[in-house]
Amino acid sequence: MIVSMDRVTLICLASDRNRSLKELQKIGVVHVRNLQIPDSRDLDVSRTHLMQVRRVLEVLPKKSDRAPSGLTADVVVSILWTLMQERKEIEDELSDLRQEERRIEPLGAFNPEQIRDLARHGVLIKLIQASPDKPVTLPEGWVQQLIHETKESRYLACFGRTPGEVSGGVEIRLPTRSLVRIRERIQELEARIQETDETIAHHDGDYAVVADIARQLEERVQFLDAREGMGNAAPIAYLRGYCPVEDSPKLLAAAQTQGWGISIEKPDDDEEVPTLIRNPKWVEPIRAVLEGINILPGYKEVDISAAFLVFLSLFFAMLIGDAGYGLLFIGLTWFARRKAPRAPAYIFHLLYLTSICTVIWGTLTGVWFGASGLPALLEDAKVGWLGSDQNLMKFCFFIGAIHLTIAHLWNAVRFGKTPATLAQFGWIGTTWTMFFAARNMVLGEPYPPGIGWVFVGSILLILLFMTPPAKLKSEWFNHVMLPLNLVSNFVDVVSYLRLFAVGSASFAVAAAFNHMAIGNGINSVLGGLIAALILFAGHGLNIILGAMGILVHGVRLNTLEFSSHLGMQWAGYPFAPLARKADREQPSKS
Repeated sequence: MIVSMDRVTLICLASDRNRSLKELQKIGVVHVRNLQIPDSRDLDVSRTHLMQVRRVLEVLPKKSDRAPSGLTADVVVSILWTLMQERKEIEDELSDLRQEERRIEPLGAFNPEQIRDLARHGVLIKLIQASPDKPVTLPEGWVQQLIHETKESRYLACFGRTPGEVSGGVEIRLPTRSLVRIRERIQELEARIQETDETIAHHDGDYAVVADIARQLEERVQFLDAREGMGNAAPIAYLRGYCPVEDSPKLLAAAQTQGWGISIEKPDDDEEVPTLIRNPKWVEPIRAVLEGINILPGYKEVDISAAFLVFLSLFFAMLIGDAGYGLLFIGLTWFARRKAPRAPAYIFHLLYLTSICTVIWGTLTGVWFGASGLPALLEDAKVGWLGSDQNLMKFCFFIGAIHLTIAHLWNAVRFGKTPATLAQFGWIGTTWTMFFAARNMVLGEPYPPGIGWVFVGSILLILLFMTPPAKLKSEWFNHVMLPLNLVSNFVDVVSYLRLFAVGSASFAVAAAFNHMAIGNGINSVLGGLIAALILFAGHGLNIILGAMGILVHGVRLNTLEFSSHLGMQWAGYPFAPLARKADREQPSKS
């Protein structure tokens, strides 16, 4: 759920800003909103230092068998930052040299200074690149010599004593150094990069000390940003921010102790308030997705985490569709958890949940690694109704209608006893009309009796109650867009058919590779090895495509179709209180 916030205005003496902010940092419940653009030399220096430290952390491995160097974090950062800058300069020069090498390589090994020396003595030489089928026209008295030829180009050296223009080709600019010298310089720079990398590797054990100073700098930057963003009205200074409602008493108590002036109010409806989400433990796994794609509902929007988790688990199972893959995912998740015990637990909980759902769905549909001729136990576990493509498509449409109905029911609850609630029931009616329309158009099933009247009644509810009378002048375009929105409603219901399409394609790919590998039997050791390679490559490819399908289809149905029917824009920004870094970090729990 989205935590309710209070708007906080805090007043202190300007001379007491630092101490007051340090106390706020200890409390750690106020998200500070800058009242002016923060600007100071200290802040700029700290931001630059933090950027350098973060860049250094990127090149250090989190885990290493190498012992710490014993140097202080500042010295380590200074050494590594200098080495990284040197390495970048070397890489830039290497890139230019390799490009120059490719440019002049067709001309062979020659000394460009000799060509310049000949020009000073009256012998002019021009290097020309021309098309193989296009003649080159030389000035009078000039001759040409073919140097190199490919399917695309001819490379010529043209000689003469009188100035003139060579037509029919492009003159190649003389290099500043010979091909031999370029290659020597490339080898020299590559050796320097290797030396630099070895020097950097000596500090592989210093990740912890550098990470610690990074945390300190993050705290300092946040502190300075808050301080320089405070309002000033000498002799007082003041700040504005937001804190969770349940933490307001803690803030009031601190204000009394510290002698601050404080005002706590409800935010205005049009105010941009940060979003803090707190969910029950069973909903926590969905954080892995929301943080992974970096989306957050706005403060005035709704938290769909629970619905997102439930439906994503179902979509994951249907898109992968193979119980064998589900068991494989469970094993891989267990292995990854053992290898990364400090990683957030909710990531692995999500993988366990979706993998178990995949095993259940694959068992019900009788799909195990795309194999045919399953053992009797697995055959008995199949649900015959799910073995029909037509039934599966019907089921997908049904899921879509249910999913979108939940969105509009949610809106109806939010709107409460207002006319807009009736419009939401109208949208529920059109959604189920589109469900029956999709079944008719795709599956050829007849419409139920009376559905036409349901559709007409639903449209009337939408037309009459979608816009409050007071807002008709500013929101009249909603009525103009209604026909397009109804078409979009139909498309949204039909789009859930992708669950069937991707799942069926996954099964077809698995079955095809199975047949390719073992369809004609295995008659030799070599044949067995080839079959194993085909199975590994085929099922590996299928799993990769399935993972892409989860992102493209499973996540989309929640963040686009479902969210658009809820009216969500994912316009939130995270609640980031002024707090000590260590206090904000929570340890991972299995």
